[in-house]
Amino acid sequence: MARVHGEVEGKAGGVFADVYRLVRRIPKGRVMTYGQIATLVESRLSPRAVGWAMHGCPRGVPWHRVVNASGGMSTDRLPDVPPGLQRALLEAEGVEFRKSGTLDLSRYRFSPMGVRKAAKKKVPRHA
Repeated sequence: MARVHGEVEGKAGGVFADVYRLVRRIPKGRVMTYGQIATLVESRLSPRAVGWAMHGCPRGVPWHRVVNASGGMSTDRLPDVPPGLQRALLEAEGVEFRKSGTLDLSRYRFSPMGVRKAAKKKVPRHA
């Protein structure tokens, strides 16, 4: 299945539902990255498309717990999201930020159990 990059139609709603299910599992005070989520939905979406899914997510989906690969807030660039909102929501959950404005992914990244990961390439064995 190809990655979705442009306008999404048809079955994309199913993929977006998978994204929302994953994001709902992120506990308070933890985060996942757009790329991590893209991988966990078996690369049916690009990290950017995961961002589009989050921008239009339904109520009850903790969108603020999804950050970029640097541990930064990509939502600060969006005209309809107040600057600093995502960071404030994460700080309210106990997440601490560096002086650079990023969070430590090694400390706060959530890795859900029981989620099928993208298939790894098999290395042929030599006889």
